[in-house]
Amino acid sequence: MAGTKPVSASRALARGPAVRAVAAGSVGNLVEWYEFGVYGFLATVLAERFFAPAGGGAEGLVRTYAAFALAFFFRPLGAVLFGRLGDRWGRRPVLIAVIAVMTLTTTLIGVLPTYGTAGALAPWLLTSLRAVQGLSAGGEFGGSVAVLTEFAPPGRRGLYGAWQSFTVALGLLLGAGVAALTATLLTGPQLASWGWRLPFLLALPLGLVALWLRAGLTETPSFLARTKDTEGTEDAKDAENADARGVRLGLGVLLVAAARVAGWAAAGYTFLVVLPSYLQVTLHADVRQALLSATLANAGFAAAILPAGLLSDRVGRRPVLLAGAVLVTAMSVPLLDCLQDPGISRAVKGAALVAAGAVVGLMAGPGPALLAETFPTRVRWTGLGLAYALANAVFSGCAGLIITEAVRRTGDPDIPAYYAAAACAISALALLKQPTQKAS
Repeated sequence: MAGTKPVSASRALARGPAVRAVAAGSVGNLVEWYEFGVYGFLATVLAERFFAPAGGGAEGLVRTYAAFALAFFFRPLGAVLFGRLGDRWGRRPVLIAVIAVMTLTTTLIGVLPTYGTAGALAPWLLTSLRAVQGLSAGGEFGGSVAVLTEFAPPGRRGLYGAWQSFTVALGLLLGAGVAALTATLLTGPQLASWGWRLPFLLALPLGLVALWLRAGLTETPSFLARTKDTEGTEDAKDAENADARGVRLGLGVLLVAAARVAGWAAAGYTFLVVLPSYLQVTLHADVRQALLSATLANAGFAAAILPAGLLSDRVGRRPVLLAGAVLVTAMSVPLLDCLQDPGISRAVKGAALVAAGAVVGLMAGPGPALLAETFPTRVRWTGLGLAYALANAVFSGCAGLIITEAVRRTGDPDIPAYYAAAACAISALALLKQPTQKAS
């Protein structure tokens, strides 16, 4: 017994930095996606406060989603900007800067003047802050995934990388819960007048906690090994192997990597963020029912992520991601038909929403590790961040805009299903060319 204590103490010390890395690396995602979720969940209210003079109803919502989409197109720029800095200067200082920018811009949205006060300046101010958020969000993903996977013990990259997606789910859940609670406790006029500001202002204390956690983060072993020209670490060998295979930060590699997670991006935003506005505008549900539906879908999403990441450590990334993409392609239309059918009970509809979120979680769990393993240490933050940002710019940021406008023009309520299924079909095709990756 006495001989086992030093071993146990050594393991505990080894786990310490990894545990701190999980907290510090993933907390920024919670803040980021909390804000993005709040914006999506309160899109109909924001349309009235900032874009209503340009047209109410669906037209105002389209303009709101246009501002939403614009932020996503700043993500690739943020991925390159912060990624290059993070790959050169280190993970810790750049991650601190990223969360500071995200916290500040989200808080400022909560104090913006509306159209009734500032006129045409109001939507421009909102859109400008969204653009700055896009820059910081573009840097957040690559940095957090690099930290999580580079601190991961052998054979656990899938699980550790899944914490990034899990805190995304927690952020969306928190956003949905706060938005739903605000809408429930306040009257309609109160929510439209000043209540919508409260969820955005809550980002300030959340961001301060994230800053505190990241201030105590140490640099990753992989980055230190590269900068000190240290050889022999597992990640250094991965980098050498990646270079030997010709993996570079080229356009072809980036596009293939982005295609592999396109379904995750599209289905995630369709069923987890855009859903409340779709239910209100297209199916005429009230705001409370719509937000409850989003909460159920995000709960299923959160529950599936960590098991999916752990499973990918055992069977490989590709089978788990491919299963999620195929299931979304197959179930998207039946899911919306279920939601549209007044003869189906609320319990069945709720179960369907939980299942839809869980299927998206199958892709979100192993997705970060798959991207991290695509690029060597020296370009990892830039590469995986840019691939993810490109997928989200095209398939997530445009989801609300494309779906709302297409439904408005065609009158077809199944448009969201077609959109998610098409993106997942693209991912499935890209994944078929991806060799099954062993746990690392």
